[in-house]
This record gives sequence, C-alpha cells and structure tokens, in this order.
Amino acid sequence: MNATGTALAGVWADLVGQQRAVAVLGAAARAARSGDAARRHAMTHAWLVTGPPGSGRSNAARAFAAALLCERGGCGECPTCRTVLSGAHPDVTIVRTELLSIGVEEVRGLVLRAAMSPTVGDFQVIVVEDSDRITDRGADALLKSLEEPPARTVWVLCAPTADDVIVTIRSRTRQVNLRTPTDEDVTRLLIERDGVDPGMAMLAARAAQGHVGRARALARDERVRDARHAVLTVPGQLTSVAACLQAAEALVGAASQEAKRRTGELDSRELAELKEALGFGSRGARPRQAQAAIRELEDQQKMRAKRLQRDELDRVLTELTTWYRDVLAVQLGAVDAADPADSASGAGLINAELRDRVTAAAHASTPQRTIRRVDAILAARQALEHSVAPLLAMEALLLSLADPD
Repeated sequence: MNATGTALAGVWADLVGQQRAVAVLGAAARAARSGDAARRHAMTHAWLVTGPPGSGRSNAARAFAAALLCERGGCGECPTCRTVLSGAHPDVTIVRTELLSIGVEEVRGLVLRAAMSPTVGDFQVIVVEDSDRITDRGADALLKSLEEPPARTVWVLCAPTADDVIVTIRSRTRQVNLRTPTDEDVTRLLIERDGVDPGMAMLAARAAQGHVGRARALARDERVRDARHAVLTVPGQLTSVAACLQAAEALVGAASQEAKRRTGELDSRELAELKEALGFGSRGARPRQAQAAIRELEDQQKMRAKRLQRDELDRVLTELTTWYRDVLAVQLGAVDAADPADSASGAGLINAELRDRVTAAAHASTPQRTIRRVDAILAARQALEHSVAPLLAMEALLLSLADPD
C-alpha cells in the first residue's frame, strides 16, 4: 500500500512500494491503447527501468508488457496477462543472461526480432533484463532500432542505474526509476501473499534490506538463513592469519558449490541438447566442427559459473556490511542495542537477533576501525568486479578485517 492506503492491483500487485513508477508505466500503457492523440505523449517506444537489486525491475518490465497487450490494461487474470508474466507470450521476448556480457550477435538477433510484426497482440515487447551487460559493439547494433523503431515494437531495458548503461543507449530511452521498498512494505507482502509468520516476515524483511526476492528466500528457506548466519559469524573467527585464510577458503568454496548447484542440471541439459542438435548418436557419427561447438558451450558455462560465484560472494560482502553497520550504529549511539523495540525503527539493528554479539563487537573496537573495515569490504567488491581472483580478494579482505591497527 502507499501512503493513502491504496494497494496496487492486477499485474502491478507484486511491485512493492513502487506506486510512482507504476503510475508512469500505467499511464503509458493506457495511452498506447487509446485512440486519443492528446494522451500519446505519455508513451514512447524505448524505456529504461532502473532500481537497486530486488526492487523489481524485471517484474515491472513484464507487468508493463502485460498492460500493453491486455485488453483490460493489465488485469492480471486473463490468459494474456498470465502468459506474459510467465514469459510464454509469443509477442514478448525476455532476454536475460547468466554470462558476463550480452554480445553483438545476440543483440543483432533481437534487432531482427524487433523488425517483425506482432503475432497475436497489438504490440511486440522486447525486455532486456541485463542491459547493463550489453557490450559496446552490441550497443552499436541496437542503436538503429532505438532511433528508427518499428511502429509496434516496444523496448524495455533494465539496469541497476542509468549510469550502468552505455550513454548512447541511455540517451534514447525514457527512464523510470524504482525505489528500495521499505521494511514495512516487504513485511506486508510476505504476510499477505506468501503466508509467512509475521515475526519471521519482519526479521526477513529487515535482513534483506529491501530486496524482495532475498526476503522471501530468507523467510521460507532455513538453508538460506543458516548460510547467512554462517557469514555473520565470520568476523568473530578472525583471530589469526591462519584463521583468516581458512575462512576465506571456506567462503569461496561455499560460493563455488552454490554456483555448481544452480548450474549443474542446466549445464547437463544444454550439453545434451547441443549434441542432439549436432547429430551425435546418429550411426555413431561425429559431425564436423562439433568439438568446437561443444568447447564454445563449455566456455559459456564456465563464464556463467564465474558470474554466479561472484554474485554469491557479493552477497557475502553485503551481509558483512550489515554486520559492521550495526556495530558502528551501536558505537555512535545511533541504536540502543539493549532495547529490542529500537530495531523496529528504520535506524535500528539490521541483525537484531545477534544484538549481544553486535554489542560485544562494538565495545571491543572503535568507530574509526569499523569505518576502515567497511572501506575494506568496498575495496573487496571493487577487486571482484575487476576480475581479481576470488580467493585472493577474500583473503585480503579478511586479513584487513582482523587487523587491529
């Protein structure tokens, strides 16, 4: 609900706390379907939806696509809305990548798709969920379609921030920014939609810091909660150089295992499908250049695993940041750690269930040292973004966190 108590409905229902963005996108969809020329200015052919992780960028893009195609403007109940939201509608192309980039060949394929007419609806919508990963050459291939768009094609690009998108693309889109949902918004969603216990919903929403998907996972999966708790105990384990190195190895190993868990079945299926397409098994034949195609697939799978490992480590860094944020809040007197009710406020403890440990850590250090530790976490994130070996980056971080100077 928003400040006036009005809940979002239809295809927009899952966009927690995004009333302002929904108003813009909803007006555009209505204008696109309207014969009133005076309202046409509300609609454009290319959009850039930005917002922090977990704010619902891809959900907003799909909801907008459904609102454009639905005869009732995004009712959320008709076959059109259901197929769009599930990714099965023939006039909606959803592009996401588990790789590090979206290359020129893939973009050229999208441009060719954009030139076609809609199959069953009034519009064709192309959603690129990771437009920040489009390469420079890919951006060049996309420009013409953005500059001279087909009459009934709509591009919806998604990225964390506008600055993450190549400027030539950014300048040719209309931007809609999503905000970080409040803890109250996320708590209400978990209770009302997912049936989560109110106490668990509040703890999960607070820990997730506005990331709806993360909050849902924490509320519903004990394994996820255990993994988070293990990360939050790391600062207390850094008692020696050997302990730091062992903890770093454990964190990187856990991230690698999680990446393998998420990709193992997919990797096997992709390889089987490729071999079938290449004709493996037909009278024992091994098609020419088949090995090159298999090697290319294996390289792509390795890149995907690398990205997922990096994403897992980024989550570790985020959890560590919440720990030191709580420690600093206690040190500066911004939080009364002895008062459980204080954590219900926006300035309260993120990790309220660990208040005794947070208080002990705060008393054992200084605000200056805590700030340096937060800086070390930020440096580790930058190192991972610049392809520093994960183990080296994590070892350097944990040694910095343990350093008493």
